[in-house]
Amino acid sequence: MKFVLTGAGSRGMTYALWAKQHGMEIAAIAEKRPDRLNSAGDRLGVPEAMRFSDAAPLFAQGKIADAAIIATMDRDHYGHVMQALDCGYDILLEKPISPVPRECIAIEEKANALGRKITVCHVLRYTNFFMQIKEILDSGELGKVVAIKHSENIGSFHMAHSFVRGNWRNDQLSSPIILQKSCHDLDILLWLTGAHCTKVSAFGSLSYFRESNAPAGSSDRCLSCAVADSCRFDARKAYLPVLGQWPADVVCLEQTEEALMEALKTGPYGRCVYRCDNNVCDHMSILMEFDNGVTATFSLTAQTSACHRNIHIMCEDGEILADDGERRIVVTHHVSSQADTFTERVINVRTNGSGHVGGDAGIMEDFTAVLSGEKESRSSISRSVESHLMAFAIEQARLTGNVVDMAEYRKSLT
Repeated sequence: MKFVLTGAGSRGMTYALWAKQHGMEIAAIAEKRPDRLNSAGDRLGVPEAMRFSDAAPLFAQGKIADAAIIATMDRDHYGHVMQALDCGYDILLEKPISPVPRECIAIEEKANALGRKITVCHVLRYTNFFMQIKEILDSGELGKVVAIKHSENIGSFHMAHSFVRGNWRNDQLSSPIILQKSCHDLDILLWLTGAHCTKVSAFGSLSYFRESNAPAGSSDRCLSCAVADSCRFDARKAYLPVLGQWPADVVCLEQTEEALMEALKTGPYGRCVYRCDNNVCDHMSILMEFDNGVTATFSLTAQTSACHRNIHIMCEDGEILADDGERRIVVTHHVSSQADTFTERVINVRTNGSGHVGGDAGIMEDFTAVLSGEKESRSSISRSVESHLMAFAIEQARLTGNVVDMAEYRKSLT
């Protein structure tokens, strides 16, 4: 099996290296950063003649592989996906599909018209953790789902790296955080409920990572800051301890202390987190209604020490309480109407050791099996677009203070 790859950043390389490690070939690669292009080409064994600084000449080769992995920046996805579809590729597409609602719909329509498969990297569907929860709900042992409380705890370090200093800090450069970070969670809620979202409302803002919260005597860069030693967001504390790993490998290509310190002097990851050009929310609270009567709340927040998700699913005859950080699912059955009368079982979830609680390897296993004709995809481009439209509607609800009707919102886009 062969792939072409556009975008040799952290996500693209995760998928491409999995393919190579499993005996598959990367036939061509496109990456606009010369150092990343050459490094990725060498690691993936791509001939120099098939290394491109732009996606256009790669797709001008025609269909030279079985599928395309598209992991470029958010606002490049639409053009790259459309070119890949024209070539006849099935596609593994890093989320989000596009930060523009009408582009998401156009991709959906073209893929369906051509009969092409697009798997969006909603990797949570492919984790043992969420698959076991889905199996419990589908078994009917707890009765119908009534309500869900779901939380994404981003973690202050992850927020500072990706959404304050990093590529997804500003919705005009990339996309709102509810889309970029949490379309995973909206997709999971669609999957677990087996329903369609009908209405959303939302509240949230950027409250902490602002200049007004900068420590007295601080400066715009960590390496020249007089109070860096006492600041928990000092870039040296964030990246030096994880040299050779994520997220230090995003800061600079050469993973040495000298190269990292040089990158922090002038690059975006050495900036003061209180003085960046970020504008995305650092906390949001969302309420959703589904067409089967289920209601759900979802919260995302940066003000947590760890990066994990926890979910509480209340059903007619019991409930599920689970935390992917603890790899633990607690299933409770209501035995009688008396207080504290219940039975409980605990499931300790095993993972395969890959990123996103095993979802990174899980989605590649599923995608390659789908390409081989061994199974049907666990998701579809239409279902993924639905989760994205939920995110766009949620952002509209947050900005306007109104409840947004999903059917009316989608109609407004056509």
